Amino acid sequence: MHGSTDMVESLLNELLVASQQESPVDMAVFPPFPYLAQAQALLKDSNISWGAQNLNPAERGAYTGDISAGMLVDFDCRYVLVGHSERRALFAESDKDVAMRFAAAHRCGLEPVLCVGETLAERENGQTESVVERQLDAVLQGSGIGAFGRAVIAYEPVWAIGTGKTATPEQAQAVHAFIRKKISAQDGIIGSHIHILYGGSVNGSNAADLFAREDIDGGLVGGASLTAADFLAIRDAAA
Repeated sequence: MHGSTDMVESLLNELLVASQQESPVDMAVFPPFPYLAQAQALLKDSNISWGAQNLNPAERGAYTGDISAGMLVDFDCRYVLVGHSERRALFAESDKDVAMRFAAAHRCGLEPVLCVGETLAERENGQTESVVERQLDAVLQGSGIGAFGRAVIAYEPVWAIGTGKTATPEQAQAVHAFIRKKISAQDGIIGSHIHILYGGSVNGSNAADLFAREDIDGGLVGGASLTAADFLAIRDAAA
C-alpha cells in the first residue's frame, strides 16, 4: 500500500528509460489497484510487464471493495500475486482461498505468481518443507500440475519480509531446490522451466549472491522496488 500518481509516474518512467538497454532479464511491476490504469498507459508499448497484488476468486458479485480476474484482464495485466504472506497473515487467506485465487487467475489467462513460505516459528521447528509442501499441494490439488506451465512460484520466508533479515543464499537455495524437485516429480519439463523467485528483503547488495544459486531464478522485490535505483540494481544483479 505505497504510491501516488506522481510517485508511480516517476518510478515507471525511470524504469522505462533503463528498460531500453538490452537485458536478458524479465521485469514486471505490481502497483496497487488504483494505479493499474496508469501503469497500463505508461508501459503498454514497453517490455515491462505489470500485474496486480491480489484478486477475488469470484467472477462477479456482491464483493464490495474486491477485484476479479476479468477486471485485471481489462487492464492488460499479465500477472497477479496469489497467497502473499501478508494476505495470508493479515487477511486470513487460507491455503484453500489461495488455491481458488490461483484457479480463477488461470481461467482468465493471467499468470499467477504463487507465494509460499514459512514463519520464523515454523522454521525454528523444522517445518519449512512441510509448510511449503502443504501450500503447494493445495494448489496442485485444485488446478493440477499442468497449470504450473503458465505460473510463477515465489518463495518468501515470512521472517525475512520487511525485517531486513534475509535467508542466506544456502537456505534459500535449499527451499528452491525442494520446490523444483516437487514440481519436477509430477512433470519434469514444467519443473525444469518454471521460474522460482526469492522474496524476502532482496536488495542490490545480496541479489547477485542469491541469483547465482542454481534454482533461484529471480526476485519478488518488496521495499527495494519503491525506488528505481534500488530496483534496477537488483535487475542488474540478475543480468
